[in-house]
Amino acid sequence: MQLNLITNMDESQIVQYKLARIIYAETNAQSLSVVEAMASMIYNIHIKYDKSFEDIANDEKTFDVLNKKSKRYKYLSVPATDKKFQMCLRVVKTMLHGNLRDYVFGATKFHHADNIPEWAMSRGYIAEYADILFYL
Repeated sequence: MQLNLITNMDESQIVQYKLARIIYAETNAQSLSVVEAMASMIYNIHIKYDKSFEDIANDEKTFDVLNKKSKRYKYLSVPATDKKFQMCLRVVKTMLHGNLRDYVFGATKFHHADNIPEWAMSRGYIAEYADILFYL
């Protein structure tokens, strides 16, 4: 008997799931509005800087959660069956199809209220959802 390795040939699903996991980890999927806001910011980065969604999904400078030392890193391993993760995945799919409105008014940066980076000191945020502030 010969065994064949099954591989996922649809690369877009890998990116969808990775972005959904990032959004889940960064927002704790506290509400649909904060999930939509984070997805909107990702789309804004894609458009403004002409970055692929795959590059965005691997950008540790944008998403601290990708750093193993992040206190939110553990949330990246959320089970795919989790209801809040499924909400994140639906929003990501909508965003990837270009059907998500811009909830953050062009923002391409964010931070959590409990961790204010130096770059944010001289800027005013333009949107706030839960404990996440968004900036141009």
